[in-house]
Amino acid sequence: MEIGIAGILAITLIIQLLYYIIYLRACFYQPAVTSSGREPVSVIICSRNAGEYLEKNLPLFLTQDYPNYEVVVVNDCSADHTADLLVQLKPQYPHLKFTTIEQDEKFSHGKKLAVTVGIKAASYEWLLFTDADCVPASPQWISTMQRNFTPEHSIVLGYGGYMSSPGLLNRLIRVDSMMIGLQYLGLAIAGMPYMGVGRNLAYRKSLFFSNKGFAKHTHILSGDDDLFVNETANAQNTAVELSAESITRSIPKKTFGDWFLQKRRHLTTSVYYTTTSKFTAGGEMLSRVIFYCALVWSLVYHNQLRNYIIIAAGIRFIIQGITYIFGSKKLNEKGIWHLAFICDILLPFMYFCAFIYNFFTTKRRR
Repeated sequence: MEIGIAGILAITLIIQLLYYIIYLRACFYQPAVTSSGREPVSVIICSRNAGEYLEKNLPLFLTQDYPNYEVVVVNDCSADHTADLLVQLKPQYPHLKFTTIEQDEKFSHGKKLAVTVGIKAASYEWLLFTDADCVPASPQWISTMQRNFTPEHSIVLGYGGYMSSPGLLNRLIRVDSMMIGLQYLGLAIAGMPYMGVGRNLAYRKSLFFSNKGFAKHTHILSGDDDLFVNETANAQNTAVELSAESITRSIPKKTFGDWFLQKRRHLTTSVYYTTTSKFTAGGEMLSRVIFYCALVWSLVYHNQLRNYIIIAAGIRFIIQGITYIFGSKKLNEKGIWHLAFICDILLPFMYFCAFIYNFFTTKRRR
C-alpha cells in the first residue's frame, strides 16, 4: 500500500512538473519569427448595452499607433445610447465602422451572430477581436499582435487579463486568469493549442469561412472564441504574443456569485473540446487533485515515507513559486503571485462544484 501511494505521488509529481515546465516556457517566451510587413487589420468589437464602456474605451482602440486598420463595432440589439455614440464618433474617426442588429422578439441569439455579422462587415483578411469593456495595454496593441501575422500563421493568441481593484475576489479572479493564461498560451507554444479568449484573439477571415464559421456549435450560446480555436488551431498555424504592450484588460465580476456563473458558463463549452484537448487541458488539475490527496494520505498514514514526501512536495512548491513569480511579471499581474498557492488548492473545488451544478441542472431540464 505504501509503495502504491508513493508511486501515485511520484507519477502525479512528474505530470505536475511537466505542466509547470510548459508554463515557464510562456513566462520566458519571445516570438522566433515576426512579420516584416504591416498587414491591414480589422478590429471587431461586439457590444450589447455597453455604451458606457464604449464611451470610455473605444477611443483607445481608435487611436492605435498603426497605419492601416479599421474598428468594426457591432451594435447588438442595444437599448442604451450606443447607436448615438457611434454616430457621434464617426466624423472624428473615419476608420470607425459600425453595423446594427435589430431586436427581434421572435428570435433570440447569442454573441456568435454578432461576431459573424462583424466578420462579414470587416474589410480585411486579418481580424483582431476584443470586447467593449476591454482596454488595450498600449497604443502598440495592434502592432504587437500584428507582428505575428506571417504567411504560416492563421491564428494569434494573446492574453486577456482583468483590471486590478481592491478586494480578495479581484485577486482570486486575476490569479485564476493568470494560471489559465499560462496554460493555454504555454500549451500553444509547446505545439498543443486548444483555446483562446475573445478579449484578445486574432485570426484570418478566410479561416473563419473555410471552417463554416460556428456551424459545428451554433446551438451553444458561448464558445465563439475557445471552441473556434479548439476546432481550427494546430502547432503550425498558431502563434502566441506575450509582450506587455499586447495585453488587454477587462472588468472582472464584482460578486462571487457572478464569477461562479461565469465559470459554469465556461465549463459548458469545454465538454465540446476534442478528446486530446480535454486530456491536455484537464490533466493538470486532475493530477493536482490526485497529488494533494496522495500527499495528505501519505503524511497521515505513512510516517516512514515522510522525508521523501516532504522532498517531493518541496520540489513542486519551489517550481510553483518560480512559475508564479515570473508568470505574474510576464503577464503584468502585480501583487497576486503569493495568493496562487492558496488558489492552487481552492480552485479545483470551485470547478468541481460548478461541474456538479451544471450536471444536475442539465439533468433536471431533460
